[in-house]
Amino acid sequence: QVQVVESGGGLVQPGGSLRLSCAASGSIFDLDPMGWYRQAPGKQRELVASITSGGVTNYADSMKGRFLISRDNAQNTVYLQMNSLKPDDTAVYYCNAHLGGITYWGKGTLVTVSS
Repeated sequence: QVQVVESGGGLVQPGGSLRLSCAASGSIFDLDPMGWYRQAPGKQRELVASITSGGVTNYADSMKGRFLISRDNAQNTVYLQMNSLKPDDTAVYYCNAHLGGITYWGKGTLVTVSS
């Protein structure tokens, strides 16, 4: 069983930055890929970005150039650096991990972008 726990959410002003962390139980080397999703109120959950064990990244179009996903296998952690935040980025951000055909989800961390 894999557990993933998100942290780093909070309130930020438009144009600001936040870095989210996703800590996984055990080694993340075999968790492939790992990713971040988000769900805004009244909307469906959507992909933000994902990263393979080899470091290949994929981003939703609206996040390209503003968000950066990275992983530190030694720390069993995946990060999401979010820059130039907009009110539309307000959502609960979820981390997930894939292992052996099973997808594991965290409980999410709330990001609120507001002045």
